[in-house]
Amino acid sequence: MSTDPSAHDPIELPQAAAGKDQPLNDDIRLLGTLLGDTVRSQEGAEVFDLIEQIRQTAVRFYREDDDSARDELSSLLATVDPAQAVEVVRAFSYFSHLANMAEDAHHIRRSRAHQINKSPPRPGSLSRAIARAMAAGNTVDDLAEFFETAFVSPVLTAHPTEVRRRSTMRREIQMADLLDRLDRGGLIEDEEREIHAKLARAVLGLWHTNLLRQNKLTVTDEVNNGLSYYDYTFFQQLPRLYAELEDRLTALKPDGAAVSVPSFLRIGSWIGGDRDGNPFVTSDVLATTLRMHADKALGLHIASLERLEGELSLSALLIGVTPELEALAARAGERDIHRAVEPYRQAIAGMRKRLVATRRLIAGKRVSPSAEPYEGAAAYRKDLDTIRHALVQSGAGALAEGRLRHVIRAADCFGFHLASLDMRQNSSVHETTIADLFKAIEPDGDYLALDEDARVEKLSAELASARPLTRGNYAYAEDTERERAILATAQQARRKLGDRAITTSIISNAESVSDLLELAVLLKEAGLVTAEGESALDIVPLFETIEDLRNCIGIMDRALSLPAYRRLVDSRGGVQEIMLGYSDSNKDGGYLTSGWELYKAEVNLIELFKKHGVRLRLFHGRGGTVGRGGGPSFEAILAQPTGAVNGQFRMTEQGEIISSKYTNATLGLRNLEIQVAATLEASLVSDGQYEPTGEDLASLDDLSGRAFKAYRALVYETPRFAEYFWQATVINEIATLNIGSRPASRKAMGRVEDLRAIPWVFSWSQSRVMLPGWYGFGTAVSEWVEANPNLGFAYLRELYEKWPFFTTQVSNIDMVLAKTNIPIASRYADLVEDKELRNTIFEKIKAEHRRSIDAVLEITGNETLLAGNPLLTRSINNRFPYLDPLNHLQVELLRKSRAGDEDPKVLRGIQLTINGIAAGLRNSG
Repeated sequence: MSTDPSAHDPIELPQAAAGKDQPLNDDIRLLGTLLGDTVRSQEGAEVFDLIEQIRQTAVRFYREDDDSARDELSSLLATVDPAQAVEVVRAFSYFSHLANMAEDAHHIRRSRAHQINKSPPRPGSLSRAIARAMAAGNTVDDLAEFFETAFVSPVLTAHPTEVRRRSTMRREIQMADLLDRLDRGGLIEDEEREIHAKLARAVLGLWHTNLLRQNKLTVTDEVNNGLSYYDYTFFQQLPRLYAELEDRLTALKPDGAAVSVPSFLRIGSWIGGDRDGNPFVTSDVLATTLRMHADKALGLHIASLERLEGELSLSALLIGVTPELEALAARAGERDIHRAVEPYRQAIAGMRKRLVATRRLIAGKRVSPSAEPYEGAAAYRKDLDTIRHALVQSGAGALAEGRLRHVIRAADCFGFHLASLDMRQNSSVHETTIADLFKAIEPDGDYLALDEDARVEKLSAELASARPLTRGNYAYAEDTERERAILATAQQARRKLGDRAITTSIISNAESVSDLLELAVLLKEAGLVTAEGESALDIVPLFETIEDLRNCIGIMDRALSLPAYRRLVDSRGGVQEIMLGYSDSNKDGGYLTSGWELYKAEVNLIELFKKHGVRLRLFHGRGGTVGRGGGPSFEAILAQPTGAVNGQFRMTEQGEIISSKYTNATLGLRNLEIQVAATLEASLVSDGQYEPTGEDLASLDDLSGRAFKAYRALVYETPRFAEYFWQATVINEIATLNIGSRPASRKAMGRVEDLRAIPWVFSWSQSRVMLPGWYGFGTAVSEWVEANPNLGFAYLRELYEKWPFFTTQVSNIDMVLAKTNIPIASRYADLVEDKELRNTIFEKIKAEHRRSIDAVLEITGNETLLAGNPLLTRSINNRFPYLDPLNHLQVELLRKSRAGDEDPKVLRGIQLTINGIAAGLRNSG
């Protein structure tokens, strides 16, 4: 952050990468210099010099792993008072944000360079996926048919790991645009100077913008945050993606006939509909969420029509007009005399007025009689098709391939509902609600006392019965009334906004067939399931613990064998969606065991669903970090077992991963493209895909069992482990941040079992241990090799080379080990008051870390971690020297806070370090 650009010295890159990455280094120097100038001018030379001294010492320590530099850094940070600490933390935190921006800009730069140089298509691109599918023997017609039934859906979720504020994000978007203008070149000196001045002002504005929220987020705040990504990315970029796909397929048609694909990629959301453990999601909040969705959708449609109206200034004196268009223009009502011969503009102006009226109607406002609201998105889409048809018929079809094409696609993708909102609730709530309903009509009965068979029989009979369960004058429990109100609101919203407003109801902690039937009966009471077996929603069980994953086959086999439940599945097109939870299974059994049990569950579900003649759709509940199923999406999708994708793929996008992927429009488009390309390849490109042998499966089973035992021994069987965790991480301090509406724990207890997986992983990330992403792997491998000397590492190396599942598992462990910093973790361990407890547990962690690194290097054949991932190596080299001081400062501030220091700047400093570390790691929750 020096004011001298040459003094801002990023870590040396490997020689081969230095040339192409020089622009990234230049951007980091530029932004670092501007930040340094800002700090010096706003906070004074003393603060600037302190920050610069810390920076240079941290770089020296990181580059040379110098003990003297480590001691110097620790001593220096220990003398920083709370007021200074806040400014130092802010500086390093903002540097992390700026480094992220520079990396994103460089990613776009490199992508453009590949395209300009006509490099071979990259993995994850549509062009490569289509080429591979064609090489596998598919025709263009086969691909078009594939997309007819495909369904891809990234689902946005709100979780307490997203620390960025929209205020900072908007300013960073502005700065990214300025960097892009600099990068494109062709600027005269005055233009370049103006851009530098704008960047400097943006950094100044950023410096004086709060990194932290001042108030705790409400659910509607979280909804608003989610809606912002439609402004940044989704609404504009999704139509572009469809256009590119259709154009690529059309170009491959021998006769050049246009290929049209349906809107198979749709954005989903949990925000405002996920009430599992979140008491703040009520029927009113659900209704508000759906209104906010509709308001955003209609606002974006209206803005699109305004731009389209400006473009289609076609005169009826110069171009033909269809009768349908004339009628549409006439329906607009009073005509603007200046547009008397411009029927396209007249028609669009009338449509825009109808959208405004629709928006007002949904918002509960008075509607002007001069404009009739649309009865639904289909009617709006029909009017757009009228305009398109008129252009084609008049010989101006090329005009329909511009903005109008994107407007039509947006109408189809987003309708008036914007995104399909999932509802989710815990099975225990469904259970007590059903019990309460039965109690009202059968006072002498006791549903909760019934065994599983009796419950299944009773619920199946109820599904086929026409009688209502509810009684108008009965005093139901408060939770029952809440659930009834929410389901009634869902039913009303579907009538008002269309069937796609809510399509799915998810059962958390699904452990039995009765869990599925209980929800079905509740939906029946709300009018969302009929006695004839028609279901308006997908009923989706979520299997999330190790035990649940092992039991899911028996549960689904019995459910699909029940006529009452099978009728519901058939009514949904013969598709049954299953959600698999990565977070809780990982917290329950560790990374390797979680991944392996998920894989086995998928394989067995594929076979089971073939037996029943039902199509399987898997919904992957992945988090941002490896410890919650995170990692590169493309590799994760391709690593699925054969038959697991089959054109159907849903995946959660959580916390800070949403902003990382979708704030920048260009990167957002690329991430959407990756999901489509991976789904296509995983479904249609099977030639050469390795199928594991019985020996492979047995070996992974053995490895998983050993990893599970090692992980459980530490986390659940080591005496007072929870005490260690609460003292050696920032779990308590996370609760003080206004970063989410949901409580961190399911119960007010200190047990690991009661803690949500998200803050569990987030806390380990903050302390740079990353334990959920690797612990147990080293022990499992070393024990397995010792027990299998005839196979040994040679066999594991071969497996790593040829089996995508094992490759992905090892690569993700490699990545998270590289982000782990044991020396820094040791400083957090020092916060544990009981020395014996501290030493016992930390020595176990340190030893397993060493074993896991050795195992990864032996399996990959590499000399260092991340040897096969130069992009991440570059990222770590650029950002971690500036991240480490935040950890050191966090420890010092934690020590002060826990010793009773009530200076508000101490807590503020801790909160700022949490923000900065999360930004530096990018995927921390």
